[in-house]
Amino acid sequence: MQVDLDIEGARVAEWPRFQCAASQTRRLKRLAMTLVGLAGLGLVLAFFIGLFSPRSLWPALLVSQSAGLIVLLAGLHSAGWVTQWRSAALAPAVENLPVESEPVDNSGWYERMLERISARWVGLLKHIGAPALWLSGWALLALLSLEQTWNLELPAASLGVSGSVGAVFSLSLAFGVLVFERQLAQQPPTEWPEALALAQLARVAIVVLAFGALCLLFAADTSIWPMRLAVLIGVLPGLVAVEFLLRAVLSLFSPRRDSLEPALLGRSFVADLLCWPPQPLRVLQHELHNRFGIDLRQIWAFSYMRRAFFPVLALVALVGWSLTGVHEVALQERGIYERFGEPVKVFGPGLHAGLPWPWGRVLKVENGVVHELATGVGENKAPAKAELGEGAAPAIANRLWDATHVNDKSQVIASRHAEQQSFQIVNMDVRFVYRIGLTDAAALAATYNSADVPALIRSTASRILVHEFASRTLDGLLGADRVNLANEIGSAVQADLQSLDSGVEILATVVEAIHPPAGAANAYHGVQAAQIGAQALIARERGAAAEQNNQAQLQASIAHDQAQATAREINAAAEAADLRFDAERKAYAMAGHAFVLEQYLSQLSQGLGKADLLILDHRLGAGGNAPTLDLRNFALPADPASSRKPVQPGAAH
Repeated sequence: MQVDLDIEGARVAEWPRFQCAASQTRRLKRLAMTLVGLAGLGLVLAFFIGLFSPRSLWPALLVSQSAGLIVLLAGLHSAGWVTQWRSAALAPAVENLPVESEPVDNSGWYERMLERISARWVGLLKHIGAPALWLSGWALLALLSLEQTWNLELPAASLGVSGSVGAVFSLSLAFGVLVFERQLAQQPPTEWPEALALAQLARVAIVVLAFGALCLLFAADTSIWPMRLAVLIGVLPGLVAVEFLLRAVLSLFSPRRDSLEPALLGRSFVADLLCWPPQPLRVLQHELHNRFGIDLRQIWAFSYMRRAFFPVLALVALVGWSLTGVHEVALQERGIYERFGEPVKVFGPGLHAGLPWPWGRVLKVENGVVHELATGVGENKAPAKAELGEGAAPAIANRLWDATHVNDKSQVIASRHAEQQSFQIVNMDVRFVYRIGLTDAAALAATYNSADVPALIRSTASRILVHEFASRTLDGLLGADRVNLANEIGSAVQADLQSLDSGVEILATVVEAIHPPAGAANAYHGVQAAQIGAQALIARERGAAAEQNNQAQLQASIAHDQAQATAREINAAAEAADLRFDAERKAYAMAGHAFVLEQYLSQLSQGLGKADLLILDHRLGAGGNAPTLDLRNFALPADPASSRKPVQPGAAH
């Protein structure tokens, strides 16, 4: 119950919690300083270790343990404000008021503005309250530290001697906090009402330290759970820190008076749950009664629910146990009903009733489900993936024998080479389509006579195939009828399975492929490559020889053609000269000197066709006057290169 000094101020000296307030304050200060040092050391170590080894166990573990100490520190700090108020209320300070004098303001406008701003901030801080600020600060520090090291993907690692030393230190610190928790738990509520809430916060630190030591002791290269646990233990102080932050925010809406005894702000509902046996409903009831004045014990509905809880729970458990005798068998299944461990009946699809567990149970068996089994299957077969119609063909569609397939099984067959008996190895893909028999006897046989039906079929088929192919040769095997061969193998496997009373029915046997091993394919590819290379080399050399022959024939043909053309031209020129000579001789015989003059003029015309001529007639100047020749150059001054050549003196005569 909170005390109002304005009403009961004179009686506080008689109450034990006010009398012990001073010693409690000193004790809380010493413990708070110790926790500050330990938590600060843990955070600093986590920071430096995280710089060099960020994926180590140490940063997460140190931060989680430091967060547990920080929430305990926040509770002690909050309790310290309450004990200080009680100490001040028990021995109030004497106020020595100075003599009032007229204030003298010599400051400027800037100083006055700062004073007004600081006065407003001081008023706001007084309204919020120092306990709420400190509590929210500690809570934020814990949450931010946990957020920086939250990583559930830490790899497993062995810590060696350092892990053992850290575990011893964590257990020692947990023992010290446990001693403090026991001291708080033994405090009478009249002397220290906040002791029980602080003890609950101490349990949070104890749990975190103990689990941290457990992680350090069991950390190994093959264990991943210590890494996960070292990170997850930070959830507990993180929840307490979140609750502290919410309480600090909600305290802003609570009225505050200096004369009213403050309540402990750093108490935690999450920490109160750390008790044995766990009583969350009682803790919630006390919290509602203390906070809101709601007493659930006075509500008859909750009282009735509390009294009827165990009978109703027992009735529900009995009905649920009785319903274990009702069994549902799916359409593609059958059920073998066992009563006290003995098979009694085979149920078909539908609902069936029997004795409840463990007196009666139903074992599920397939009902007409068809399976396909290959004689040879790889160990780690990847699941089939859906392939697009436009994309490349899937790997399972590869039926070429140049690669080893997952369902191929090697068999040794007889052969004859060079009149000597030998053996050969072939790969074959033989598949069986089977199902559990549809009769009740087959269902019972498949359930109780065989632990693994596919393994039984595969081993039986392997033995049959070895016996079947031991008497066959490669030529006979490749030339045999696949259908008849598959029927023979299926009949032999079915006969062996029936002799073993397995309850398995072979529906079909399919011989997918029979081919040489993949190693032979590689050797055959090498032979083919060598043959192709030899043929290519021969063809290349033949091409080179043909090219050289054709080139020589081309050059000889060109030389022969050029010689014939030259001879033809010379012969033609000689014939033309002969014809011309005959023609000129005949013309001279007929014309005489006229022909010579004509030839002369013709040659002269050809020689002087492009020459600049000046023709003088002797008949000019007939009167006895000699002709006058003007040999001056009349070219224009602007055109020094005249197109008319000057006539040299004496050129005309």
